[in-house]
Amino acid sequence: MGVSVRPPRTIPAEQKARARELRSTATPAERKLWQALRASQLDGFKFSRQIATGPFIADLICRKQQLVIEIDGGQHGDAADLRRQHYLEAQGYRVLRFWNAQVINDIDFVVKTIRSALPGGETHPRPLPQAGGEQ
Repeated sequence: MGVSVRPPRTIPAEQKARARELRSTATPAERKLWQALRASQLDGFKFSRQIATGPFIADLICRKQQLVIEIDGGQHGDAADLRRQHYLEAQGYRVLRFWNAQVINDIDFVVKTIRSALPGGETHPRPLPQAGGEQ
């Protein structure tokens, strides 16, 4: 049984530096969502923040599930964001976007939405009773 080994990713030094800078200057919304996702606390799924993905830097990413979370402020929603999203989707990623205000004002909604995009995620607030289980 052979083990598949990925070649090491080479990330340009300036992109590494930019990702490091973005981690240290996170917005309040990015910090708030990171606190909810860090240390695999969302159902054991590992998220990383400000990670180079091709020529772009994803705000938050769950590589194993190929899920990218973008947190947008007023300066987003333009053609550049659309190009980034198309690139990520072409690489097999799903992209969820939230506005800063959504994260700040309704973190529970944001976390539920992310959970529902992950395997085994709740899509219904409570499981439906099994058929024939009425008493």
